Amino acid sequence: MVKVGSGVLTQKYGLNIKVVGSVAGQISELMADGVEVILVSSGAMAAGIKKIGLTQRPYEIPKRQAVAALGQADLIMEYEKAFERYDRKVAQVLLTSDDLSNRKRYLNARNTLYTLLSWKVVPIINENDTVAVEEIKFGDNDNLSAMITLLMDADILINLTDIDGLYSSDPRMNPDAELIPIVSSIKKRIEKLASGIPGALGTGGMLSKIKAAKKVTAAGIPMVIANGGKPDTLKRLFSGGEYGTFFVPKKEKLASRKCWIAFTLKPKGLIKIDDGATEAIVQRGKSILPSGIVCVEGEFGIGAPVEFKNSSNERLGIGLVNYTSADIGKIIGLKSSQIEARLGYKPYDEVIHRDNLALTGECTL
Repeated sequence: MVKVGSGVLTQKYGLNIKVVGSVAGQISELMADGVEVILVSSGAMAAGIKKIGLTQRPYEIPKRQAVAALGQADLIMEYEKAFERYDRKVAQVLLTSDDLSNRKRYLNARNTLYTLLSWKVVPIINENDTVAVEEIKFGDNDNLSAMITLLMDADILINLTDIDGLYSSDPRMNPDAELIPIVSSIKKRIEKLASGIPGALGTGGMLSKIKAAKKVTAAGIPMVIANGGKPDTLKRLFSGGEYGTFFVPKKEKLASRKCWIAFTLKPKGLIKIDDGATEAIVQRGKSILPSGIVCVEGEFGIGAPVEFKNSSNERLGIGLVNYTSADIGKIIGLKSSQIEARLGYKPYDEVIHRDNLALTGECTL
């Protein structure tokens, strides 16, 4: 999985055609060696700004969406021309987070991408900015690339940006900033470092890249942040060169369905659990029972994705509930054997079954 950001692909006004050609050439060489590549590409907004003759990115959402629609056509056209030089075909795939939140559409998207790869076609993915509004936006293409990496159970995510990797501070402001070659675990210190390194272009700075790394590494997939503006970056990485910042994945890979629950679904509510339940879930892989719940927040129905936190308000994960929020409120603290007496029915012993529960790794005991 390769993600190319706006800072790499764009010049002052419009696309950097030379970089588009370089990315296409490197990916084509990797494919010739038997590597399957999916490309998440920014750049539609910059292409649209140039095409319509604007001097800056518009502020109004309808105008941004219209500019992205104009630019997306040029973006995919430039990729088509660039890959054609290497006798490669490309396919445009536009998605919103709503597409991946729906399990059926999620699986349909995955099947389509697998088919394109089997045909040796390069899928080029971008957010569908023309229809995406706040409720269904991925947020930025860093997050989108993480979602697609999890969707496809990719071997690695390579995030190409306009600096060499994660630094101890912003290298554009501090000449003494040092590149961090390896991040073994993403702690708050790493997130704090990243928050001080904004993005020059686009919507995602370094922090959004760290959040993407947090998701994929939690699922057992490594990620690299490297400079896409330098020649042959992808070739150097795939030849084993130490380049950029490497994020070490967790040893155990998360199952595909649990990845979907943990990192694709947007929580509709919150359940807080006590210390005993926390230990049982985190250490022993148990389900969430009503006896371990101390409070429920929000309004949601059966099957809704709900996040759960411990007594210290640390997020543990997300799960799909077997009861509505109203019914959970009635059975808080009860043993499973007492549910039917309180509600008049008992379809499940568990509020969230362990098979429908995914830990996000944000808290450990």
